[in-house]
Amino acid sequence: MERWRGLEAVPSGWGRSVVTIGVFDGVHRGHRQLIERAVARGRERGLRSVVVTFDPHPAELVRPGSHPAALTTLERRADLVEEAGADAFCVIPFTNELAHMKPAEFAHEVLVDTLHAANVVVGTNFTFGYKAAGDIGTLRDLGVRFGFQVEALDLITDDGVTFSSTYIRSCIDAGDMEAAAAALGRLHRVDGVVVHGDKRGRELGFPTANVACALHTALPADGVYAGWFLLGERRLAAAISVGSNPTFSGKVRTVEAYVLDVDEDFYGHEVGIEFAHRLRGQERFDGIDPLIEQMNADVERTRELLGV
Repeated sequence: MERWRGLEAVPSGWGRSVVTIGVFDGVHRGHRQLIERAVARGRERGLRSVVVTFDPHPAELVRPGSHPAALTTLERRADLVEEAGADAFCVIPFTNELAHMKPAEFAHEVLVDTLHAANVVVGTNFTFGYKAAGDIGTLRDLGVRFGFQVEALDLITDDGVTFSSTYIRSCIDAGDMEAAAAALGRLHRVDGVVVHGDKRGRELGFPTANVACALHTALPADGVYAGWFLLGERRLAAAISVGSNPTFSGKVRTVEAYVLDVDEDFYGHEVGIEFAHRLRGQERFDGIDPLIEQMNADVERTRELLGV
């Protein structure tokens, strides 16, 4: 899959294509439906498929300080789009100039002049252009004017719940990792670099990898989780703590993974953490002994839930 940042990175000889547009944070089941439909339409017509997204999140420019919690890093988003079969991933920097484009200007410059769209696949809630003035009706009218077809897909729902990035963020914020996974189509994952912590876990007999995540990362509610520690091709079972370590008067939220049955130095490695099940909320213990007793129980429960 080709990966472009900025419209100027699109090859000059790029032919007609099938395009789908959105923020696609999380590349959840609803997003995947759009991407897979674009890929299928492209194959039917002998055209390549392009997934267009934006960075930073448009909300951050329109309403500074309102950046929603990020379900994926941009690099992870690209990997998931590639897994869905797209031929190209185009990241458009969301600038003030772009935010002020009128719908027709956006359609002409992005879809027609640069990507040579023959088909455009979007969700029924799609809006675009200055102050979100354009909707599906606008896009269809512009398609007639500029020569591309528009296909709008309904959002995926299950038992009355619409799978959206906002819904998934609320699940994660509540620590409901099973519900988040059902909407994502996979376990929620955060990515980061293993950094030096206070080494308290090692002193307690539970050496942990302290994972520093990017700003705005969607972290689950404070507590302890059963999940997986991803390092390259390795997927290792782990008991994961998210929180501020109240027993030791901590104030900064951290993500710490105790990798089961492995004693290695992970410092400096880029890793992923997948959250499968919430074991309990964050607690403050009166002393070291009850904390160690609970940590042993957490590890045993992690083994049971993960089957390791």
